[in-house]
Amino acid sequence: MNTRHLFQALRDMVSPALVLIAAVAVTGANRPPRETVGGQTARPRDARDHEAAGRAMEGIRLGIERERFTLDGRPAFLLGISYYGGLGAGIDTLRKDLDSLKSHGFNWIRLWATWSYAGHDVSAVDVQGRPREPYMTRLKTLVAECDRRGMVVDVTLSRGRAAVGGGIPDMQAHRTAVQSIIGALGERANWYLDLANERDVRDARFVSTEEVRELRDLARRLAPGLAVTASFGGHDLGEAYVREALFEAGLDFVAPHRPRSAGTAAKTLSHTRMCLAAMRQMGRLAPVHYQEPFRRGYGHWEPIAADYLTDLRGAVEGGAAGWCLHNGSRRGEKNDRPRRSFDLREQSLFEQLDDEEMAVVRQAIEVVQDVWTR
Repeated sequence: MNTRHLFQALRDMVSPALVLIAAVAVTGANRPPRETVGGQTARPRDARDHEAAGRAMEGIRLGIERERFTLDGRPAFLLGISYYGGLGAGIDTLRKDLDSLKSHGFNWIRLWATWSYAGHDVSAVDVQGRPREPYMTRLKTLVAECDRRGMVVDVTLSRGRAAVGGGIPDMQAHRTAVQSIIGALGERANWYLDLANERDVRDARFVSTEEVRELRDLARRLAPGLAVTASFGGHDLGEAYVREALFEAGLDFVAPHRPRSAGTAAKTLSHTRMCLAAMRQMGRLAPVHYQEPFRRGYGHWEPIAADYLTDLRGAVEGGAAGWCLHNGSRRGEKNDRPRRSFDLREQSLFEQLDDEEMAVVRQAIEVVQDVWTR
């Protein structure tokens, strides 16, 4: 009997005081003992980690209703942050970051299942797409930890070469990777799958529309209720790209990665409205999800908090369904530090975010609530 059913039975039989005592007992039984994970001292695995290996607990269900995401059937804006190298984080680091994000109103993280950085490969699948331990188990644990906090996980795959950033080399491995990820996450309903990061960029990342459609159909057969996308890289979407994503590839929503230059944030509002207007003309509305906007340490332009908040406000006011506080390593600095989400083996994300990023963390939920409560 799961926790929800236990509580219902108790309500029918005993007084509220005894229900409270039973609740403490149930949650207390799940409190963990210590282990070493990711080179950090953490707790040993307990029932919660084993449940993460396939059995769904009480949690949230991500859904889609026209141009909105829903959580347990209610419209919700996905306010998220990049957590690319999360499978390299120790369990204490992971929980500390997730608790901090939750306390600031964030309800979504973007994680890569194919991630290698600075010589450290933390991918959940190998170059043939097969489960790779201990990282596949860490993926299950991470998704379960997010589920307990009411948070959504973007699980991203990337075509490419594992030696230079993580990736799967060909279509056969890509099919196997989709099967491995879906098989591992079982009945969890708080995640979606990005089949191919920036799949239209003409380098090792490229995945054709026909291949995306085949992978999408495979995912649908394996997990009919799973939301699936494949992101576009480095440009705004026009009508042709929207049609390609929703009709030719059969994706559930669009995930554009917009240009990264000064002034970009001011155009997010109009870009979002354009995408939605194109969808209305085509007769199919779907979420516009900004999962990888600009970031600090990337190029000559260093966005400040005001740029991020302008970008976020444009997304929310324009009708987008989600937005991400993107972050990563600082190019050109010694050892590319701080590495932020790119490397979480030694420090948590919150220990690596700078003052401008922390200002966004503190203010972002106010922007979302300001627009959604009008």
